[in-house]
Amino acid sequence: MSIRKMIGLHPNGREHVNQALGDAVHHLMYCAKMCASCADACLAEQMDMTQCIRVCLDCSDICDTTARVALRQTGQNEAVVRELLELCARTCDACAAECEKHDHEHCRLCAQICPECAADCRNAEASVLEPA
Repeated sequence: MSIRKMIGLHPNGREHVNQALGDAVHHLMYCAKMCASCADACLAEQMDMTQCIRVCLDCSDICDTTARVALRQTGQNEAVVRELLELCARTCDACAAECEKHDHEHCRLCAQICPECAADCRNAEASVLEPA
Protein backbone atom coordinates (compact mmCIF):
# COMPACT_ATOMS: atom_id res chain seq x y z
CA MET A 1 0.00 0.00 0.00
CA SER A 2 1.29 3.45 -0.80
CA ILE A 3 0.33 6.88 0.50
CA ARG A 4 -0.17 7.99 -3.10
CA LYS A 5 -2.87 5.35 -3.53
CA MET A 6 -4.47 6.32 -0.22
CA ILE A 7 -4.63 9.98 -1.25
CA GLY A 8 -6.18 8.94 -4.56
CA LEU A 9 -8.92 7.04 -2.74
CA HIS A 10 -10.16 10.16 -0.94
CA PRO A 11 -13.60 11.17 -2.26
CA ASN A 12 -12.40 14.75 -2.84
CA GLY A 13 -9.31 13.62 -4.72
CA ARG A 14 -10.77 11.11 -7.15
CA GLU A 15 -11.32 13.61 -9.94
CA HIS A 16 -7.78 14.96 -9.86
CA VAL A 17 -4.89 13.42 -7.96
CA ASN A 18 -2.01 15.86 -7.50
CA GLN A 19 0.87 13.49 -8.29
CA ALA A 20 3.55 16.00 -7.26
CA LEU A 21 1.91 16.46 -3.87
CA GLY A 22 1.56 12.68 -3.45
CA ASP A 23 5.25 12.23 -4.26
CA ALA A 24 6.17 14.92 -1.74
CA VAL A 25 4.06 13.37 1.02
CA HIS A 26 5.70 9.99 0.34
CA HIS A 27 9.19 11.51 0.51
CA LEU A 28 8.34 13.67 3.53
CA MET A 29 7.27 10.64 5.55
CA TYR A 30 10.47 8.79 4.66
CA CYS A 31 12.74 11.81 5.22
CA ALA A 32 11.21 12.46 8.65
CA LYS A 33 12.17 8.97 9.79
CA MET A 34 15.65 9.12 8.23
CA CYS A 35 16.39 12.43 9.99
CA ALA A 36 15.11 11.10 13.33
CA SER A 37 17.30 8.03 12.94
CA CYS A 38 20.33 10.16 12.05
CA ALA A 39 19.77 12.31 15.13
CA ASP A 40 19.61 9.21 17.31
CA ALA A 41 22.82 7.85 15.77
CA CYS A 42 24.50 11.24 16.32
CA LEU A 43 23.65 10.95 20.01
CA ALA A 44 25.81 7.83 20.18
CA GLU A 45 28.83 9.41 18.49
CA GLN A 46 31.83 10.26 20.68
CA MET A 47 32.22 13.76 19.22
CA ASP A 48 29.99 16.78 19.84
CA MET A 49 27.11 16.39 17.37
CA THR A 50 24.78 18.87 19.09
CA GLN A 51 24.11 21.02 16.03
CA CYS A 52 23.58 18.05 13.74
CA ILE A 53 21.15 16.51 16.23
CA ARG A 54 19.21 19.77 16.47
CA VAL A 55 18.99 20.28 12.70
CA CYS A 56 18.01 16.64 12.08
CA LEU A 57 15.28 16.74 14.73
CA ASP A 58 13.95 20.05 13.40
CA CYS A 59 13.91 18.61 9.88
CA SER A 60 12.17 15.45 11.06
CA ASP A 61 9.44 17.40 12.83
CA ILE A 62 8.89 19.82 9.95
CA CYS A 63 8.77 16.98 7.41
CA ASP A 64 6.29 15.07 9.55
CA THR A 65 4.05 18.10 10.06
CA THR A 66 4.20 19.07 6.39
CA ALA A 67 3.23 15.53 5.35
CA ARG A 68 0.26 15.48 7.71
CA VAL A 69 -1.05 18.85 6.50
CA ALA A 70 -0.34 18.21 2.81
CA LEU A 71 -2.20 14.92 2.63
CA ARG A 72 -5.48 16.46 3.78
CA GLN A 73 -7.95 16.67 0.92
CA THR A 74 -10.98 17.94 2.85
CA GLY A 75 -11.50 21.69 2.81
CA GLN A 76 -8.98 24.19 1.51
CA ASN A 77 -5.79 25.59 2.99
CA GLU A 78 -3.52 25.94 -0.03
CA ALA A 79 -1.58 28.96 1.29
CA VAL A 80 -0.53 27.07 4.41
CA VAL A 81 0.35 23.96 2.41
CA ARG A 82 2.55 26.00 0.06
CA GLU A 83 4.26 27.80 2.97
CA LEU A 84 4.95 24.51 4.77
CA LEU A 85 6.36 22.96 1.59
CA GLU A 86 8.66 25.97 1.13
CA LEU A 87 9.78 25.87 4.77
CA CYS A 88 10.34 22.15 4.56
CA ALA A 89 12.48 22.47 1.43
CA ARG A 90 14.68 25.09 3.14
CA THR A 91 14.92 22.97 6.29
CA CYS A 92 15.91 19.90 4.28
CA ASP A 93 18.61 21.95 2.53
CA ALA A 94 19.97 23.08 5.91
CA CYS A 95 19.91 19.53 7.27
CA ALA A 96 21.78 18.19 4.25
CA ALA A 97 24.40 20.94 4.59
CA GLU A 98 24.93 20.11 8.26
CA CYS A 99 25.10 16.35 7.71
CA GLU A 100 27.59 16.79 4.87
CA LYS A 101 30.07 18.16 7.43
CA HIS A 102 30.35 14.77 9.16
CA ASP A 103 32.11 11.58 8.12
CA HIS A 104 29.47 9.17 9.40
CA GLU A 105 27.45 6.84 7.19
CA HIS A 106 24.20 7.85 8.88
CA CYS A 107 24.93 11.52 8.13
CA ARG A 108 25.82 10.65 4.53
CA LEU A 109 22.46 8.92 4.06
CA CYS A 110 20.61 11.82 5.67
CA ALA A 111 22.47 14.29 3.45
CA GLN A 112 21.34 12.21 0.46
CA ILE A 113 17.62 11.98 1.29
CA CYS A 114 17.17 15.63 2.32
CA PRO A 115 17.88 17.21 -1.10
CA GLU A 116 15.59 14.65 -2.75
CA CYS A 117 12.83 15.60 -0.32
CA ALA A 118 13.50 19.32 -0.84
CA ALA A 119 13.14 18.89 -4.61
CA ASP A 120 9.82 17.07 -4.19
CA CYS A 121 8.60 19.82 -1.84
CA ARG A 122 9.47 22.49 -4.39
CA ASN A 123 7.72 20.56 -7.17
CA ALA A 124 4.65 20.09 -5.00
CA GLU A 125 4.64 23.74 -3.95
CA ALA A 126 4.44 24.75 -7.60
CA SER A 127 1.57 22.29 -8.15
CA VAL A 128 -0.66 23.54 -5.30
CA LEU A 129 -3.01 26.03 -6.92
CA GLU A 130 -4.89 28.94 -5.40
CA PRO A 131 -8.54 28.10 -4.73
CA ALA A 132 -10.91 29.17 -7.49
